[in-house]
Amino acid sequence: MKVFIAGMGVFTASGENCSGNLSALLEKRHGIHASSRDIDTLMGDFPIAKIAYTNNELAAKAGVSTSWPRTALLGVIAAQEATASSGLDFTKYRAGFISGTTVGGMDSTENFFYSYSKNKTAGHISQIINHECGKISHLIAENIQAKDFVTTLNTACSSAANAIAFATRMIKTGRLDIAVAGGTDALTAFTLNGFNTLLLLDDELCRPFDARRKGLNLGEGAGYLVLVSEEIARQNNCPVMAEVSGYANASDSFHQTTLSDEGNGPYLAMESAIKMAGLSAYDVGYINLHGTATPNNDLSEGNAILRLFTDKIPAVSSTKSYTGHTLGASGGIEAVYSVLALFNQTTLPNLRFEISMPGTELIPETEARKIELRHVLSNSFGFGGNCCSLLFSKV
Repeated sequence: MKVFIAGMGVFTASGENCSGNLSALLEKRHGIHASSRDIDTLMGDFPIAKIAYTNNELAAKAGVSTSWPRTALLGVIAAQEATASSGLDFTKYRAGFISGTTVGGMDSTENFFYSYSKNKTAGHISQIINHECGKISHLIAENIQAKDFVTTLNTACSSAANAIAFATRMIKTGRLDIAVAGGTDALTAFTLNGFNTLLLLDDELCRPFDARRKGLNLGEGAGYLVLVSEEIARQNNCPVMAEVSGYANASDSFHQTTLSDEGNGPYLAMESAIKMAGLSAYDVGYINLHGTATPNNDLSEGNAILRLFTDKIPAVSSTKSYTGHTLGASGGIEAVYSVLALFNQTTLPNLRFEISMPGTELIPETEARKIELRHVLSNSFGFGGNCCSLLFSKV
């Protein structure tokens, strides 16, 4: 059974919806304008891609309670766009919501304990249940009427991509007719301090796949796809945007926070996703790279690409140079970007690349370029070596 994409939604510091994000990508306008000093952290001044809305403003925009954590607010806005663009009545079908997140309602948890530490009668203890990762998904699922199956994945930075892969399986095996899948994550002091402790942050704008790269910029956002079965697409005459033709999850089995230099996990994930679709590596026309701009990730991913695409490397780029690394949401956001590239038959520019990495000489796209695309790959690699690749095909 084939699975198609009938709707999409995305919300990042680069744009509030699909059209806004596409314009930013094509016009090379990034959203990494804020500073870590804007969040109560224990660190210095690092660039971050923070969405320029308060939680109250996000709640008003989404039409939900101001008690929702920021991760849920970002997610519901992207999910609302995705469901609206599909034009489907979810109440008529077995509809599920499968979402990835790493921090859940951590921003609300931080605020609660800051208040409680100063005043033991402060803080809304009844709202703590809304801080859990799983509760974030249930809040969004209730809002968009996708309640027949709701679950949450956390595989670090591959969470949303794995959510899309899992949702595709649920439809292929006949357990769901429709699934909204992707991920959402908000910036928090916890993650900023954590990545700073790991020495993975760049104090300048990140430079994916450049020889001078020093680390990543963190961001926040959400991205979701509406996946439908072939039968539902036919019944509703859905104007589908692409097919999810392949997906794979592979373990690098190397280290908790780094990938092997050879890129074994990334290689296996890409190879398996392509094989699932019955294609060869040379059928892939563009890869949206995981491309965090850390020395380790870009070297590992670059080596994996050289191993798999030995004779002809497809067009490649990292869009984290626009959005920052949105952690559990990144696979959903970049799945949307990959489908936008496929649907519009264009590559997406990699910002701030100038000097190729020694040893790989991989040269990403630095300008939007119209090319014929039939198959696009999206890579998401997480801590613990959890690697996921998604393959999208033209319909």
